[in-house]
Amino acid sequence: MSTKKEILERYVPAEALTLVVDMIDRYPCHLKIVNKRATKHGDFRRYTDGKIQITINNDLNPYRFLLTLVHEYAHLVTFEEYKRVKPHGAEWKRNFKMLMLPFLRPEVFPEELLAALASHLINPKASSDRDVNLSLAFRKYDGVHDQTLIFELPDNSKFQYRNRTFIKGKKRRTKFECVELLTDKKYIFHPHAEVELIK
Repeated sequence: MSTKKEILERYVPAEALTLVVDMIDRYPCHLKIVNKRATKHGDFRRYTDGKIQITINNDLNPYRFLLTLVHEYAHLVTFEEYKRVKPHGAEWKRNFKMLMLPFLRPEVFPEELLAALASHLINPKASSDRDVNLSLAFRKYDGVHDQTLIFELPDNSKFQYRNRTFIKGKKRRTKFECVELLTDKKYIFHPHAEVELIK
């Protein structure tokens, strides 16, 4: 049977492995690496029987996996300290920054990611995907892309998202208003949502 270290070395940057194992040992819970989910990279759950579980998607590049892992462990630390507070409030932000600090080194993250992370950690959002600069920086390490980010598409172009066809509309502040062809309903998309352009 594989050890914790042997499993995690497939998912996190090599230089972060010892720190990750230390963090997991310090804050025990049920950590599960799961198949890709379209709506999230990871999550933190408390069950009625007292069990705590953290799940992380198995398809993330090592840098995004590490950030997601620390993000979810910050929820665990915050819960242990305060029990009931806002999920991404000041207490969580403080713990997230504290847990991330040991990893913010050029041996762990490439320089361009360190710059994006430093900016992100000033006021971390509920999801790293909401930070467009960080999301784009991570994307460079995802390997081959068969999809396009919505902000890269020309206005009025057709695209597919989760087997549905849309037309890209105008930008409304930070997001794009798009219309589903079949229903004529309007939907809001983050600028870095991954979609498939229909040519």
